[in-house]
Amino acid sequence: MPGIIPLDEFPLHQAPLPLAYANSSDRNFYDRWYFNAHDRTGDIMLITGMGYYPNLGTKDAFVLVARNGQQTAVHLSDLMDQDRLHPHVGRYRVEVPDPLHQVRVVLEETDGLALDLTWEGTCPVVQEQPHVLRSGSRVTLDAQRFAQLGSWSGTIAIDGEEIAVDPATWLGSRDRSWGIRPVGEAEPPGAPADPPFEGMWWLYVPVQFEEYAVVVIIQESPDGFRTLNDCTRVWKDGRLEQLGWPVVDVHYASGTRTPTGATIRCATPEGKPLVMEVESRLAVPLHVGGGYGGDPDWIHGTWKGEDFAERVTYDMADDAVRGRFMFGCVDHVGRALIDGQEGFGLFEHFCIGRHDPSGFTDFFTLAP
Repeated sequence: MPGIIPLDEFPLHQAPLPLAYANSSDRNFYDRWYFNAHDRTGDIMLITGMGYYPNLGTKDAFVLVARNGQQTAVHLSDLMDQDRLHPHVGRYRVEVPDPLHQVRVVLEETDGLALDLTWEGTCPVVQEQPHVLRSGSRVTLDAQRFAQLGSWSGTIAIDGEEIAVDPATWLGSRDRSWGIRPVGEAEPPGAPADPPFEGMWWLYVPVQFEEYAVVVIIQESPDGFRTLNDCTRVWKDGRLEQLGWPVVDVHYASGTRTPTGATIRCATPEGKPLVMEVESRLAVPLHVGGGYGGDPDWIHGTWKGEDFAERVTYDMADDAVRGRFMFGCVDHVGRALIDGQEGFGLFEHFCIGRHDPSGFTDFFTLAP
């Protein structure tokens, strides 16, 4: 059993427990990195992350590369150890040479895929609003997260091809989150949820402009009631502005729930309108090899055995794969405009099930 670990030497404690123990017995307690990287063109997007699940005894990591009509994923999993200062899973590791500013992500060659990338934050981190969800009386999500925009440098290698990652063009967003969210093997369902789950609408848009970054996070219930609203502009000098209660119009491709873009109408603290037009340059479903909700092949926190690694490639033109799009979260290479200024970042959206403001009456309604 874990007990006192090296981290206990430091004044980091938030509960009368060793740092090896989560301050919750919930099996879904997690602690995770998420990163994305792209060169703005829409030709390629890389998404990667690593998570620790103390109450499941596991840790895992993934790398997902989308390009040329395919998504290629490497998954790694192992028993969780207590060397939290050197986080790693198999040949994957995260190094933090300068906390909140610089992070290095390395995958030594695994099934033909490797990377060595260094992140430099281009603005300060943004602490997001706490995120809480319930199913009946049970808390299913209770998470804290911070986000940051930045640039990447280094290399990505795929099957002998080396891709140079130049910080002049490669950028992205990242987040760190921890708390409780569904992970690991499915639990026994118990009685049917009351009220039953009818759907969820989600929008997450962190975008980097020349002098500032904008981070938009919105969640709505099927009737359009907003359960999470967080819209922040962070300037490079550290100034923060709240941008009010955005009004959002998501533009869906006809006959789908895949967005081509969105119009996000915000307001400065002085009440001046601020309109951000966002377009998608590449859609990357996180539940096709990324391990996020609804992925039938890889779910974060699932026990796969010691020193597990695999590679999976998906043809995005396959009807079976395309049929998954509307039932999970999709990350997009996002290009944005505010007052003629161009920005790039992440355009993340999903609308599962009913959402009255969008005109979706059930799980299968599509855009006209």
